[in-house]
Amino acid sequence: IKDGTKQKRERKKTVSFSSMPTEKKISSASDCINSMVEGSELKKVRSNSRIYHRYFLLDADMQSLRWEPSKKDSEKAKIDIKSIKEVRTGKNTDIFRSNGISDQISEDCAFSVIYGENYESLDLVANTADVANIWVTGLRYLISYGKHTLDMLESSQDNMRTSWVSQMFSEIDVDNLGHITLCNAVQCIRDLNPGLKTSKIELKFKELHKSKDKAGTEVTKEEFVEVFHELCTRPEIYFLLVQFSSNKEFLDTKDLMMFLEAEQGVAHINEEISLEIISKYEPSKEGQEKGWLSIDGFTKYLMSPDCYIFDPEHKKVCQDMKQPLSHYFINSSHNTYLIEDQFRGPSDITGYIRALKMGCRSVELDVWDGPDNEPVIYTGHTMTSQIVFRSVIDIINKYAFFASEYPLILCLENHCSIKQQKVMVQHMKKILGDKLYTTSPNVEESYLPSPDVLKGRILIKAKKLSSNCPGVEGDVTDEDEGAEMSQRMGKENVEQPNNVPVKRFQLCKELSELVSICKSVQFKEFQVSFQVQKYWEVCSFNEVLASKYANENPGDFVNYNKRFLARVFPSPMRIDSSNMNPQDFWKCGCQIVAMNFQTPGLMMDLNIGWFRQNGNCGYVLRPAIMREEVSFFSANTKDSVPGVSPQLLHIKIISGQNFPKPKGSGAKGDVVDPYVYVEIHGIPADCAEQRTKTVHQNGDAPIFDESFEFQINLPELAMVRFVVLDDDYIG
Repeated sequence: IKDGTKQKRERKKTVSFSSMPTEKKISSASDCINSMVEGSELKKVRSNSRIYHRYFLLDADMQSLRWEPSKKDSEKAKIDIKSIKEVRTGKNTDIFRSNGISDQISEDCAFSVIYGENYESLDLVANTADVANIWVTGLRYLISYGKHTLDMLESSQDNMRTSWVSQMFSEIDVDNLGHITLCNAVQCIRDLNPGLKTSKIELKFKELHKSKDKAGTEVTKEEFVEVFHELCTRPEIYFLLVQFSSNKEFLDTKDLMMFLEAEQGVAHINEEISLEIISKYEPSKEGQEKGWLSIDGFTKYLMSPDCYIFDPEHKKVCQDMKQPLSHYFINSSHNTYLIEDQFRGPSDITGYIRALKMGCRSVELDVWDGPDNEPVIYTGHTMTSQIVFRSVIDIINKYAFFASEYPLILCLENHCSIKQQKVMVQHMKKILGDKLYTTSPNVEESYLPSPDVLKGRILIKAKKLSSNCPGVEGDVTDEDEGAEMSQRMGKENVEQPNNVPVKRFQLCKELSELVSICKSVQFKEFQVSFQVQKYWEVCSFNEVLASKYANENPGDFVNYNKRFLARVFPSPMRIDSSNMNPQDFWKCGCQIVAMNFQTPGLMMDLNIGWFRQNGNCGYVLRPAIMREEVSFFSANTKDSVPGVSPQLLHIKIISGQNFPKPKGSGAKGDVVDPYVYVEIHGIPADCAEQRTKTVHQNGDAPIFDESFEFQINLPELAMVRFVVLDDDYIG
């Protein structure tokens, strides 16, 4: 690689003490032309795999494209604009395709100028995608309008936007003074672009006044328009617009149709749909009347919910809800009553309200004898506070179907005396009434009823007396997560998660009869379960034991979960209410993975993101390979999945806007150095992550322009998580 840029053109390094970038932001084709006249360092690619660093610029008369230095004389180191036939983006010429170092060149930074009678190519690589876009946009305008490009742009193309912004100014300047106060100017721009910071707008006006040696703070119409253009134009969106606008500063209906089809992948598009979008998002009256979408309308559209990456089909229930209950992942909460840690934290009914409003379909009630013959809920053997059982049932009755009409499972961990068990039954029957599902399971069936059949019903998951129990009460085994936690706090049995002694307690028949298709039983081993477990029986697995089965018996675990519900709860070691990774158990088909909803972070992000699909109804249909009896799937596969076609996922991180400072970074000042992590979460074969470069000192409008590619072997179980971090933040 030869670098000759220093031979002829000397550049001085400048230091700016302004808080604003020293480079003028590109907001129009005129800016592109002016930038080309200033010139840019570009790499010139030759067929012999050699790359030459050259300085390219547009002559001031806009007649020629020149580069320097060159072994040719200056008259030969140029291309007449009139001779340019086409400007191609990307690596789309024979020289690029056959070049040995083509793989090292970014597609977004490459472009080619096709010129002359023989259609020769000048193949160039910019340092950034932005610089490439400037040259491509400017050259395409010059091809269309020649040396009159700037005159044409000034006289017509951007009139619509300028007229609209001027009208906004005039609505404030009601007395026709020709100026408005700084405060009003700032507020107007903020109203038009709510994401902009007041301090940034004020600073821009002050810098503009300082550059003009202007006293006072009044803002003229020209200044208002200039600052609006400067602050409210996102270059990456402008360049996207001009790709489809046929060298105009707006999109007409046909341009917008092409964008929607080619870039957004929208099928069955027509001019009527384009006009609806323009009518909805174009701010200027002129644009609405003519069917034109300006840069401001286009930006507003791209930032709207209509362009969210989330599939709009999944805003409502869109999956088959008539499969057996065991064929769904179920949004589930652990110790729902806790709002802090597991050992000393407070219990509160707001835990249930929060979980149910978030679409949770399985909540936990740890019930103990309380004063005045009223059962209470708390984590036994710990110092967590108590709440009255009846008040929780009241809240559940009120919010059970607030976010979803599909069945709610109450995981009842019962430690009450017979006397208070009967009180529990009275409260549930009186408050929940017909919502309680108590129909006996059909022994002729092999699978649980569907969520559709169970709409509006509440299922009790708890211990149940055997059918041949003669009396009104009987012995059942105890489920006591609190005892296990208490042991761990005392450092006992740390290595063996299931060493808590099996206890038995008395269960009254009335409570037993409320349990229908979610009877709690102890898990023994897979082969025993395959032979004797009934489809209405549910096993709960400690996180540690479930992880053991996931690693040692992944195929058996998946097959087990085709017929039976499995609940996984966090290890008692998680005293701080931290969360396990739900993907570790979803990959085995476990339906009820109980999460500590009160603890934010990566794991809850995954849970919230996963259950956003299917209308956030709390039920997500599992992949077919986890439902079909004839299929076999091992959760720990590190290769492609038999019977499933892998897919390539292409992600381009273009830009961001208005990133806040990280919490606790007050002493660092207002500057953020952001970068983006792209994480893939799924089966082990799919887990991967990539990161962008850091954009230094720009949290307002950082441009990343980086592309990534991931192979996804089981798309139905994969999630993408985007994380924005500050490179300079320590905390």
